[in-house]
Amino acid sequence: QVQLVESGGGLVQAGGSLRLSCAASRRTFSSIAMGWFRQAPGKEREFVAAITWSAGRTHYGDSVKGRFTISRDNAKNTVYLQLNSLKAEDTAVYYCAAGRSWPVSGPRDFDSWGQGTQVTVSS
Repeated sequence: QVQLVESGGGLVQAGGSLRLSCAASRRTFSSIAMGWFRQAPGKEREFVAAITWSAGRTHYGDSVKGRFTISRDNAKNTVYLQLNSLKAEDTAVYYCAAGRSWPVSGPRDFDSWGQGTQVTVSS
């Protein structure tokens, strides 16, 4: 199965930006989509964004639409999440995931997960 490694998290002030990266070990015929989720302490895991490898179709969660951008570099098997205009409410562990279907509706559409990277937004 696919191994995923996230990087790019850190501490940033409100209004600032970060770019997260997710490197996938490989892609197969069943590798359709990549997604980002986040989870803050005491809260449910929340969908952030998703993208297809082939055509680059995207879908965003309502809470980040207009501020975050997902993209991919197929040659590097890498997916990115650009986080702009960050708010304190964006503080969470961000997880990268790989799935085999499109469109996606939630965590159950993904079967491989990274270990997560911490994003902390200070005010």
